[in-house]
Amino acid sequence: MTRTIGVTEVVLRDAHQSLIAIRMAMEDMVGACEDIDQAGYWSVECWGGATYDACIRYLNEDPWERLRTFRKLMPNSRLQMLLRGQNLLGYRHYEDMVVDKFVEKSAENGMDVFRVFDALNDPRNMARAMAAVKKTGKHAQGTICYTISPLHTTEGYIKLAGQLLDMGAQSIALKDMAALLQPQPAYDIVKGIKDTYGDVQVNVHCHATTGVTLVSLMKAIEAGADVVDTSISSMSLGPGHNPTESLVAMLQGTEYTTNLDPERLVRIRDHFAAVRPKYKAFESATLVDTDIFSSQIPGGMLSNMESQLKQQGAGDRIKEVMEEVPLVKADAGHPPLVTPSSQIVGSQAVFNVLMGRYKVMTGEFADLMLGYYGECIGERNPEVVEIARQQAKKEPITVRPAELLKPEWGALVEATEKLEGNDGSDEDVLTYAMFPSVAPGFFKTRDEGPKNVGKTPEQMTAEKDAATGASKAVTGPITYKVSLGGRDHSVTVERA
Repeated sequence: MTRTIGVTEVVLRDAHQSLIAIRMAMEDMVGACEDIDQAGYWSVECWGGATYDACIRYLNEDPWERLRTFRKLMPNSRLQMLLRGQNLLGYRHYEDMVVDKFVEKSAENGMDVFRVFDALNDPRNMARAMAAVKKTGKHAQGTICYTISPLHTTEGYIKLAGQLLDMGAQSIALKDMAALLQPQPAYDIVKGIKDTYGDVQVNVHCHATTGVTLVSLMKAIEAGADVVDTSISSMSLGPGHNPTESLVAMLQGTEYTTNLDPERLVRIRDHFAAVRPKYKAFESATLVDTDIFSSQIPGGMLSNMESQLKQQGAGDRIKEVMEEVPLVKADAGHPPLVTPSSQIVGSQAVFNVLMGRYKVMTGEFADLMLGYYGECIGERNPEVVEIARQQAKKEPITVRPAELLKPEWGALVEATEKLEGNDGSDEDVLTYAMFPSVAPGFFKTRDEGPKNVGKTPEQMTAEKDAATGASKAVTGPITYKVSLGGRDHSVTVERA
């Protein structure tokens, strides 16, 4: 008897987040939506994660309008998002009413499946968001963030799945954001969940960076996984995901099938094959990286650290940082590395390499060490905890972090109303709540419409020709303006 394996297509969200720094414009996606809608996917991941941030920071695009457009263009699909539990889509914890309001508005605007996770796998940080999803009648998917450490075990992951089911999860997602999930653990965890809890739906999400995870998906399917995440081949591999078509081919001749429409897949593939070159400037350089088994760095985190180091003129020290990351992770109690813990641990590793171990500590890392993001599986290094306590001038906590937050919705509404260009909607209040430093500028320029940061081959050729012509035409000294210590200086350099 043939068993149908559901597929979640991630090309509209995580694929371009991982491969081209989440810069893809909506206009480069809409042309594929009809085929995606008709291809036969279990769900289509299209929102959440860093897409919201990128929309207002780089693309001058309203993320809520993006969601409504996807809903209109894909009426037959389950739309899926990634939700960071109590962090929502931001980088801090939000008070419970804000969590409720965000989930409510996301459901109203078209979201169907909420993949709820917490960067530390702390169930307390997922409970409120899960309850809010259930209240809307939408699909609440409880998520296990996979990592490896001396403390993480198959039995521990199975236990966490039970905790998520107890709080109302309608399915369990095993989320491998760094391509660490090897074939045998994939089989053992999925089979353990199925054997322990019966007929619960299990979804498996893997990145492709280490080169082993297509096999991991096969073993997970053999263990009973119901749905797996892939990306259309023209937007796959590297720090991205396994190709959808490769999954289809892998299952041929077995007792499993995806029932995806091959003709639709070809059209989706060709669409993004034409689009991807526009974003060459944002492409990740990583193809296969087995060092991740020791560094445990997710693809998005790796590109972020490379950027930080280049800005500091220290791009050649990336290997030192990769060696430092697991040490910082251990000091913090072995949190999984996923937004925001990946950025917090990664930034601290960069600081440690450039300035000495914990000579400078970011405020976010201090909060992580003091429990303000929740509990980790392991004990935190007490010496580093003390450094954090002295720097942050506050004491460690053990309660659910959101318990310490005061009601904030009213203040957020009031603050948003004062911003030029706000439209008076709850959605704008939520945009301001998520990104208070970026939202005001976006509201001012929103009427100008979306901006596509991709470049056609003709544009790239024209820019190259212009730059070449300018360099040939200009003679004499060049003057640069440099800021040092808060003071501006002019530096003149003679041409060779």
